[in-house]
Amino acid sequence: MRTQTLIVRTAPGTRTRGVLVAGPLTFPVALGRGGIVANKREGDGATPRGRFRLKCLWWRADRMPRPATLLPSRRIEARDAWCEDPADRRYNRPIRIPHGEAGDRLRRSDQLYDLIIEIDHNTRPRIARRGSAVFIHVSHPGLAPTAGCVAMPRPRLRRLLENLGPNSRIILR
Repeated sequence: MRTQTLIVRTAPGTRTRGVLVAGPLTFPVALGRGGIVANKREGDGATPRGRFRLKCLWWRADRMPRPATLLPSRRIEARDAWCEDPADRRYNRPIRIPHGEAGDRLRRSDQLYDLIIEIDHNTRPRIARRGSAVFIHVSHPGLAPTAGCVAMPRPRLRRLLENLGPNSRIILR
């Protein structure tokens, strides 16, 4: 079974938790500390409302084999990062940076970015300060709020990946 559409809704009674529905699968997820908002801004901690493509799986090959998925995939290397500087022409894009240079590193010491699904929020067109680095990734224990991403426990994310392909979309409501 390939899931074409993921739907994420805020869970009743809290803006930082949600429910992800993917065909017959339903998972609790963590959302941004600002909840789901229509007018996403850089640094607001909110998860953007809208319909987005799932572009690519990024994974830590030094920690696990490539997960089963039909999404395009890319290994996370030591120099991989994400540009979150609205003044930089590379804003909201993956970048390669030398050790010690600023940037949102994708290769983290915790396990939150061991699996990342890149979402195409603010990419066509890319608008400075409208938000960057919005992903689906591994959650903190207890589904603690994110900085604006959607997060879930690793086993559930791996199971979800098995059902995703290049035509899959996510709707954040």
